[in-house]
Amino acid sequence: PIMKSSALLLSSAAPIAFLVLSALAAAPTSAFLSRSVSTSTPDNGSGTCLNAASGYKLGAKTTGILLNNRFVVESLGSVLPDGVEMSEIALLRFALAHPERRDAEGALKSAVRWRQGKGKEIVDAAAEAVAKATEGGGWDNDVVRNAAPHGDIINKYITPQSVITMSTDEGDLVYVIRASQIDDKELMDRATVEQVCDYFLYAKEIHNLVANSRSESTGRMCSVIFANDISGVRKAPDRRFSQALTSSSDQYESLYPSLAGPTMILNLPFVLQAFVGLLKPLFPKSVQERLVFKRAPVLAGLKELTPLATDARTKTSFVKEVKKLLP
Repeated sequence: PIMKSSALLLSSAAPIAFLVLSALAAAPTSAFLSRSVSTSTPDNGSGTCLNAASGYKLGAKTTGILLNNRFVVESLGSVLPDGVEMSEIALLRFALAHPERRDAEGALKSAVRWRQGKGKEIVDAAAEAVAKATEGGGWDNDVVRNAAPHGDIINKYITPQSVITMSTDEGDLVYVIRASQIDDKELMDRATVEQVCDYFLYAKEIHNLVANSRSESTGRMCSVIFANDISGVRKAPDRRFSQALTSSSDQYESLYPSLAGPTMILNLPFVLQAFVGLLKPLFPKSVQERLVFKRAPVLAGLKELTPLATDARTKTSFVKEVKKLLP
């Protein structure tokens, strides 16, 4: 009987794990907050030392990492095609993910081909949206949402009720998703797999632009911290939705290396908490290294995620909660 119960629990855990993994690809730009970013050095006594991404710790100083990887970064800059511009931070992320120069150059060339070819419209739209959104010195999120590929269809389903991107005081992005509040079936009845995939890749490009800009302006490597709220999850996602997420996820590490920070799986059902050790292997090794299973009472107490953007007290409480949850 015990073995049967364990098997049942594991079978129910698999779709939950897939939902969380899929969320890594989604990261829609539902609610970037125009929150000010502190330029001060992070508190080294906080105990936050989890890997942010390949090759650096969360809160690492940009100048030191650039110095340690200067040779590869300069080599990458020399192989960029004419007319292609990428910041040192963008090149640094490839160097961190691929310490061997030849591997880094190959990965960069592959990403550039996508940016100049199939992904050009996505890249151009994101750059234009960020430029317009920051014209007044803050952040106009409506500009970014309205410029998203197929946003006239998808924005109805990907909203601040289910997905939000916030900032920590130090400048890291915190992407929060509550998958149970996304009507993925109705979404996929109205949008194609390719349209949804493009939407998610646009969101990643927005994250990439913001993170690289902050890394340069603050002198601190900015990462995207994933906060996946499992509250309310009862079933696996729609097959077509899964296909769109898988497609964008497959491209994530190759297009945006060294961007993802810690991945927090929050508010896992009590019945599955004892099986965390068995859930972890369901994720890629690169994700396992940054994986954190925790309870988040502030997040669990919200009926939907909108207050994280509209209520200052709730927003502050959750940002503090995130900091405490990181090792």
